[in-house]
Amino acid sequence: MIRFVLAALLALLPLAAQAQTEQQTLVDRSTLSVQEMMNEENSKDYSGLLKRARAVMVCPRLFRAGLIVGGEGGGCVLVARDGGGSWSSPAFFGMGTGSVGFQIGVSDSQVIMLIMTDKGLNAVLDSQFKFGADAQVAIATVGAGVEGATTAAVGADIVAVSRSRGLFAGAALEGSLMSARSEWNRAYYGRDVSPRQIVVGMEAHNPGADPLRQVLMQFGTP
Repeated sequence: MIRFVLAALLALLPLAAQAQTEQQTLVDRSTLSVQEMMNEENSKDYSGLLKRARAVMVCPRLFRAGLIVGGEGGGCVLVARDGGGSWSSPAFFGMGTGSVGFQIGVSDSQVIMLIMTDKGLNAVLDSQFKFGADAQVAIATVGAGVEGATTAAVGADIVAVSRSRGLFAGAALEGSLMSARSEWNRAYYGRDVSPRQIVVGMEAHNPGADPLRQVLMQFGTP
């Protein structure tokens, strides 16, 4: 019996390692996205917003494809800042949307959502968040390298900065559904932990996320 249980546990180890590799890849890509977008020549407007942000959602690759019926989706990580300026480890989210209409093309977008208020953060943390569905959460969208981002973001709870490659004009967040990935959080931290516990309570930590936290400290320290 003991031998059978041990064999079963050993069989699960490669699956756990593979899952954590997928999550670490997303964290690493998120780190690179922050570095790339904040090092752009015209990034001063929204880098100033990062210094005041309550939290940040990074989606390093939102892939969109369409031929009459289109869709967009990808993985994202959410990190938040405490009163002392330290950033949390990431909570994992997925984003997806669908659309119908005349559209032909493919695009690959990087999106950083600067969450400026507690209201915006709580909206994202409350189970599922649909962009544009909550009239009380103000969202501003600007393109990477576009000057005047600070002006466009006045009064916004969430400022989405996007950079796209491909035949579509950019990442269309309107109607997109953001959902927590509980199984990814469980695999990355080795136990059941909610996004709120991770980013607000800071009750979980994985050293693999330290480079992401460090780059946010580099660009986001007031």
